[in-house]
Amino acid sequence: MPQKIILKFKPKTKFEIPASNGYQIYSALLARIKSGNEEISKHIHDSSIGSVSTSGLSGRFRRGERQNYRTISPDNVYETRIGIIDPKESEIFKALISQLLFSISEENIVIELDGGDLEVVECQSEDESFDQILGKVAELNGKTISINVKFKTPTCIQYKNSKSYEMFPHRTAVFYSLLSKWNSICPSELKMDLERDEISRYILEMPDASSYQTHNVMINTIFDKNKGHYRPIFNPGFTGKCTYMFSKNVPQDIKNAILILSIFAEYSGVGSAVSRGCGCVDVEVNEVL
Repeated sequence: MPQKIILKFKPKTKFEIPASNGYQIYSALLARIKSGNEEISKHIHDSSIGSVSTSGLSGRFRRGERQNYRTISPDNVYETRIGIIDPKESEIFKALISQLLFSISEENIVIELDGGDLEVVECQSEDESFDQILGKVAELNGKTISINVKFKTPTCIQYKNSKSYEMFPHRTAVFYSLLSKWNSICPSELKMDLERDEISRYILEMPDASSYQTHNVMINTIFDKNKGHYRPIFNPGFTGKCTYMFSKNVPQDIKNAILILSIFAEYSGVGSAVSRGCGCVDVEVNEVL
């Protein structure tokens, strides 16, 4: 059952964080989960399908003194969205929520970052069963639909196992990425056999050029044996808004599949490194009158 958790934080002091802070948030949350359930923490970290997606911090920032850094302040509240799609999601959900949602009133729950600490001041959660997602799509049968996607954080879509990344919200790349995530975690009877050509043929994309930006985002650090120290790993990606429409001759089963993936996207994220803050999206599925 796909699930979303919204965490709100207040910094204990004013400090700087990287502009691409998803990796720090991810590491801090893993450390928090590990303190309660090391097995679940390891499962999340080792998962090959990106079982947990995080948005990084959103809120009001000031310019940092260092390049590519921003300053956060105790005067403001910051938010992170966590999506959970893994078959073990009930355990992951319990491991995180039991430490946060039910403990905020009793103690100060703190997430430790490199530059300072964040205190959890609010925790909300919601979930949506696979049947509920399918039910939403069934209600849209026979209607003209637009899918409005806001790529909020750098979206890094790697082409298979190559070193090539999509730098544009191309319909095939976006929905094939979502298809892979869906088929990895859904019940066997709900797996979808959707071809790349079918996505390309029956979907139209209309990007908002004024919102489009490219990025090179840090998603990890590795130890460089030759240089004797850690170095960052960067992925290229994009942010912006894009509307997707269906061609007039789209078969109903393909239309339904794309709508299912669109609703699923807010839980799973799009592309790679979603647990490190990449690929966070807001999706609106609207009837066109």
